[in-house]
This record gives sequence, C-alpha cells and structure tokens, in this order.
Amino acid sequence: MRRKVVAKMKRFVAVLMMMAMLLPSLAAAESMPFTGYYSDFSMGLDGWYPRSADGQMEIKRLGYAVEMKGRTAAWNSPGRDFPLQAGEKYLFSVEVKQTAVESAEFMVSVAHTKDGVESYENLARATVKKGPWTVITGEYTPSQYDSYTLYIETVNNGEINFMMRDFVLEPEKLTYAENLAVLKDIYAPYFDVGSCINNSQVNNKKQIDFFAGQFNIFTHENELKPDSVLDVNASKALVATEGETAVAVRFNNAKPLLDYCQKNGIKVHGHVLVWHSQTPEAFFHEGYDTEKPYVTREVMLARMENYIRLVLEGTEEKWPGVIVSWDVVNEAVADGKAALRESNWTKVVGQDFVNRAFEYARKYAREDMILCYNDYNTPQEPKLTGICNLLDSLIADGNIDGYGFQCHFSYNDPMIQTVRNAVEKIAAKGIKLRVSELDVGVTADTRQNQNLQAAYYKELFQLFMDHADQMEAVQVWGLTDDRSWRSEKFPLLFNKQMEPKPAFFAVVEAATEKAE
Repeated sequence: MRRKVVAKMKRFVAVLMMMAMLLPSLAAAESMPFTGYYSDFSMGLDGWYPRSADGQMEIKRLGYAVEMKGRTAAWNSPGRDFPLQAGEKYLFSVEVKQTAVESAEFMVSVAHTKDGVESYENLARATVKKGPWTVITGEYTPSQYDSYTLYIETVNNGEINFMMRDFVLEPEKLTYAENLAVLKDIYAPYFDVGSCINNSQVNNKKQIDFFAGQFNIFTHENELKPDSVLDVNASKALVATEGETAVAVRFNNAKPLLDYCQKNGIKVHGHVLVWHSQTPEAFFHEGYDTEKPYVTREVMLARMENYIRLVLEGTEEKWPGVIVSWDVVNEAVADGKAALRESNWTKVVGQDFVNRAFEYARKYAREDMILCYNDYNTPQEPKLTGICNLLDSLIADGNIDGYGFQCHFSYNDPMIQTVRNAVEKIAAKGIKLRVSELDVGVTADTRQNQNLQAAYYKELFQLFMDHADQMEAVQVWGLTDDRSWRSEKFPLLFNKQMEPKPAFFAVVEAATEKAE
C-alpha cells in the first residue's frame, strides 16, 4: 500500500477489499458478522454521507480521497454507519488534510442510538497542520446501542473544508488459548477463583464465555456501587410523598452480568453497599439536593437502612441465589491511622455507621449470605490495627461473616511475609476470608518482570491455600492487562491479546504442586 502507517493495519486487505466491493451498504453488511472495513475510495464514496443540519454540506470523491465542502458547524462531517458488536474492541485509522488554517484540531467521533435517542462519544483527536496529511488513530469498545455512525469532525473551525482518505476499521485480533488448565477446577479443593468484570466485557459473548470457563465467581467492577444503583432523581421525587427517608434504586446497569451468571450457574460477589466513594453527594442532603443542608443522623440511618433493604431484597427477588456474598462496607479505615477515615458517613451518621450498616444488612440478607468488610493496604500499620479493631467491634455485634483483602500489590511490595502476617492476624479472629481484589503490578512489560510477577503470584496463592479452611474466594481485579484500572502496570493473568501470561501458569503451578 502507499503509506506505511495504513499498510500496517491492512494485513488482511484482500478480504476487506472484497467486502468493500460486495458490501457497499449497511443493509447488506448486516447479513454477516462485521470483520473489518477499509476503503481508499477508488470505487466511490463507499457508504459515506454528509452530516449537517442545513443540507448544504457536500462530499465528493477526489482521486483516492473524499473532499468536504460547505461546512457551517464543527460537527458537519463525513459519516458512515457500521454494524459494530457491543463489547468488542475496534482499532481505527484515517488520514486528514486541510489547507485553510495554520492548524486545526480534528476528532474521530461516534454517534449511537438507543431506543431512538442519539448520543455521542469522542474517540480520538489530532492536530492537523496546514498542508500535509495527518493520521488519526484510536480504538473504540462500544457499549450496547442499536446503531453506530463513525464520523470525522473538527473541534472548532466549523467553516473549514478538509479531505480524508484511507479509513480503516478492524476488530482487535485476540487469541483465545485452547487446552489451558482451568483455574476454577484446580482450585476447587481450596476456594472459588474469579474476577471483576464490566458491562462491555459481559456484552462480548466470546470473551465472557472464555473467562466463565476459567472462573466460577464474578464481581461487578462498578455496576453495583451506590452511584450506579441509587436513583437520585426518583428518590428526590419520592421525598415529596414519602418523606426524607425515601430511597429508590435501579439495577439496569447490574442486570447484564446478573442475567449471565444466573443463566450459567456462576456465583456473584456483591460490591458494594456502603462506601464513602462513588456514592452520590445528594444521598446525604435534604431533599436529595446538594444545595440544601445535610440530613439528620436519624434520617441518614433510615436512608441507609432503606437502601440496603431495597438492594438486598431487589437483587434476591430478581436473581435468587446468584449473589452469594456482599461487601457491606468498603474502605472505612483511614490510611496511616488506626481509626475510621473522615467521610460523609462519619460526618452525618457518626463513628458507628459501619456497625449500623452490618446490622441492617444482617436484617435483610438471605440467611446464608456472607457479609464482609473490605479494605486495602491491610498489611500496613497502623491501618492493620485499625482494621482489626473495627472487625472486633463487628464480631462482637454478631453481624459480620468475613473480611475481604484488596491486594493491589507490586511484584516486590509488600513482602510476602508482611502479607502473611496480616492474613494470619485476621484469620485468627475466626471469620471467613476473601481476596476480593488482586493484581500485581510491574514497572515494564519485559520477560524478566513477567517472571518476577509470576513468582509473586505463586507465593500469594500458596499463602492463600494455607488458609483454605477459611478462604472463600480469590478474585483477580480484571480480565486482561489493557482493561485493568492499573493497565500501565500490566498486573493481571492475561495480556491484552487474551494470552495467558507466566503469572497464569505460576498460579496453576502453585495448585498442582500443592496437590502432589
């Protein structure tokens, strides 16, 4: 091909060119799976059309490019409809040229519709200087929508004309390894093995089916947190008729994973009922209005109880038995202290808000539900002492079942012995244990670092198996490195191509050696 940057993305150009000839319209494309698109516009506009409100903008082919004229707004653009699959990652590239101004900011964007409502996302941008062709590249993982239109627009400069050429869109090529050891099977004598997952990954059927083959318990990454479940507007409306303690919830974001796990017999760990973060500020104010004062302690306790009741009863009614455990409270202990952190919960309710949350959870939870307190930096003092003091209080109340260790570690920190000390100290309290959030970061994705990471993972799993009589589950926090919240640290068992890393095989080795 003429340009190196485009040629790199067109290794399957023969197939794509055939598609360009055979599938010039979206209607025809919908009859088969979308496997990629490329056009150098040698055969016409190839489905691209002008996007403008007044109908004055026009696009026309000019050699191996498309030219835009008559733009009157920044969003006026060439657009094309694509039959994308929710949850699948796509890579795209396009070249843009303008000769009107010294430089202009361009964006590749997407317009998508759901139930007739159109919304937009900006996917990638680049500065295009006057004269030369400029490449814009990026990636896009669509959520569930009814239709998708990709287009090229300017950030400002809505009046300038421009040209584009060599538009490429292809699904990311993933490797689904076959004949792998199955983690949930080899760890069956010890504990469940799982991961967190988000809706875009649930919507990617091939991907979630692959990981459901490895794991037997999942956690929503964000979709069961209070900012996703608490319906602020509906709660505000209820206040007018039911008073300040009224609460409304919704499970539309949590539904895809819960439905999948219910259908496939997979457990779910609920995360989280009460947390200082990712909880709407309005929850703590009169009338659910942040411009008004905080509610009283009594009102806030009633709101907390109603919220916990609605979440526990609502999920159990719709997905009976699927959620087997809950993080009732998350991260209540301060860093660097043996005390609770200051938050809206301590400000409005007081130091006993954790105890009250567990009291309400026990009141409304299914009898066999495992209720946990969850926190990070457990091995660090004086935080470990603060966690132990809180656990002692909750154990005395009789409302807690287990503790969740967030293990967001690095391959050399903390030392395994330090982790062991924390695990043993909490295990001595006689409660159940969970590793709720596990990832192990490295400074660079080199073979040496991968091996160091693998060795650390192996030691951790050996430690966890030493407490198998109390350990309920070990869950890595994410599926693949590129989707991790610590993606720059390459912290998980699978890389972005879905290939198992040395860490995966080290985890397998830990169990097989234990069994020998």
